[in-house]
Amino acid sequence: MKSRLLAGLALVGALLVGTAGAQTTDTLKKIKASGVIQLGGRDASFPFSYKISADADPIGFSADLCLKVVDAVKAKLGMPGLKVQYTIVTPTNRIALVQNGTIDLECSTTTNTAARAQQVDFAPTHFVGSIAAAVKKSSGLTTVAQLDGKTVATVAGSTSIQLLRAYRRNEKLEIGEVSGKDTSETFLLLSSDRAIAMFLEDVQLAGLIARSANPGDYKLLDERLRDEPYGFMFRKGDPQFKALVDETMSRLMKSGEINDIYAKWFTRPVPPSGVNLNYPMPNPVKEAYRNPSNRGI
Repeated sequence: MKSRLLAGLALVGALLVGTAGAQTTDTLKKIKASGVIQLGGRDASFPFSYKISADADPIGFSADLCLKVVDAVKAKLGMPGLKVQYTIVTPTNRIALVQNGTIDLECSTTTNTAARAQQVDFAPTHFVGSIAAAVKKSSGLTTVAQLDGKTVATVAGSTSIQLLRAYRRNEKLEIGEVSGKDTSETFLLLSSDRAIAMFLEDVQLAGLIARSANPGDYKLLDERLRDEPYGFMFRKGDPQFKALVDETMSRLMKSGEINDIYAKWFTRPVPPSGVNLNYPMPNPVKEAYRNPSNRGI
């Protein structure tokens, strides 16, 4: 499962193969022929999909769930020795890498939206986050409206950008923006005071704060802009693969097996430093597991 693939190189390579990759719709046949299932992961989306060393594959809540799908593929194809290859993706290239066949299943923190669902298919929701703002306690900020006239940080390609802009228009506020290529780079904009706030899903912000040098310096504002259902992405027009993914995820949820996986990553110490998010399962997540679906927003 070791991989040193870089997202940028993968995207360039995928674009070079052009329409040949884009026409791949029988994912199980593709996997059977190659002996490899291609997964997409992130290097810094703690605790969903993140790397603890340069040579390591991503680990985390999303990564564990994706490996359950891999087990189902192994059983379906009778291939216990099926290899797993990871490509590290970013919010700006992940959809293209699914569409053109570079990755078969994207396993991170992608929000299921109507616009994205026109381009890819989504697995049943495995997490629900809420868009929030993190600030330094020393800023004295207590509401989103107080960001008027200030600069905030967002992750390039994330849904929080559109939500922030809609809020800004509706409330007639002047809020400047700077963006990082991923969550860790964006948090650096906040920690280094190049932005006074960072917008992202609350659980991801909690993870970034917990792993920072001075966790006590930060807080989340109480307001939430919208709930965000996360789902794994795969290519459209592939009913066999969709059925396998949907069945696997629904079984994990309805059997309660997913509860133990959730506890492992959100209520217990996790590698590499033993940080515990102490993030009990919120009601929207419980509801998603009671009634599995791939409804987006």
